[in-house]
Amino acid sequence: MNQPGYTIWTFAKLNTKRFFRDKLAIFFVIIFPLIFLFVFGGIFGSSGGGSFSVGLVNNSDSQFSGEFVTRLEDDDFFEVTKFDMREDASDQLQRGQIEALIILPQEFGDRAQGKDYPSGQAQVVYTQNNEQAGQTLTSVLMGIFEGVNAEFVEVARPFTVTAETSNEQGLSSFDYTFSGLLGFSIIGLGIFGPVNVFPELKKQGILRRFHSTPLTVSQFFVANVISQMAAGLVSVAVMFGVALTIFDLRIAGNILELTVFILLGIAMIYGIGLAIGGWAKNERQAAPLSNIVVFPMMFLSGTFFPRFLMPDWLQTVSSFLPLTPVIDGIRLILTEGRSLIDVGPQLLQMLAWTVVIYIIAFRVFRWE
Repeated sequence: MNQPGYTIWTFAKLNTKRFFRDKLAIFFVIIFPLIFLFVFGGIFGSSGGGSFSVGLVNNSDSQFSGEFVTRLEDDDFFEVTKFDMREDASDQLQRGQIEALIILPQEFGDRAQGKDYPSGQAQVVYTQNNEQAGQTLTSVLMGIFEGVNAEFVEVARPFTVTAETSNEQGLSSFDYTFSGLLGFSIIGLGIFGPVNVFPELKKQGILRRFHSTPLTVSQFFVANVISQMAAGLVSVAVMFGVALTIFDLRIAGNILELTVFILLGIAMIYGIGLAIGGWAKNERQAAPLSNIVVFPMMFLSGTFFPRFLMPDWLQTVSSFLPLTPVIDGIRLILTEGRSLIDVGPQLLQMLAWTVVIYIIAFRVFRWE
């Protein structure tokens, strides 16, 4: 093994051992994200409630269709969200924001030729993993139409309902939120860790003693990145274990590709911590600067709630934050089964940020 490689490996092992001996670091990197996992898992992981959340696309302008929509909205069993286009409703259906979708075709409620009463066929659409909800909604609508049909004829059933499953693997609310929680864990690992540790090492004169050795800044950085990746794998593995066993997390993508992407995300975000912690002389300088950097990413990059809920202009602004491509890429691989090639735009954005961040980190880093 060459000397530079041996030096990097030695310091990486030392940093890793120091991390797992630091109870405060373990709390903020492993325990603290788990607290948020249980909080958001309790909110989004359960499907309780007394109403049935459905989307509605009404393509008909008949009087009966309008009366039928009003009837659904007045029924306490339904929580109706109206959409103009099926494509818009399908996005929310896939994300788990609605449980099923009702589509009323253009001819719904029109009077058939030779008939003195209206007729039509409503369509129920649901995702593959929410078949029970689709069947329940179909049964409920059939019950409603039975009553309506009886008002017009005694035997014929002019109004019926059909059901179909979409070709998409829909997400629960927790599935969508979990990617953001992983991003929150990466923030804690990559920024709060070095921001808290480096000023203390400077205060104790440890970095000054490192500087007196043949250790270079680049070797020091690489060793720290390797140790943080090791700690990150442990933190992420614990979160996945809890999410899979307790909150029934569904993983659509390849685990190996997801692991590689997460490690790249850790390496990029850790550069921010290296820059802040390496520049700051003490905690009083590091703490406010880290908060200025962290809080916009924490609330605008999709950490605690999806970015699609934001106004369009804010989505555009937040897309340029370093954490945004990390969370978006994790979500695409984890929940939609995308590959590393599919998340190429996110990887390019992360690469650009990595170059910028580490250039800054090298320029501002100081040993004391």
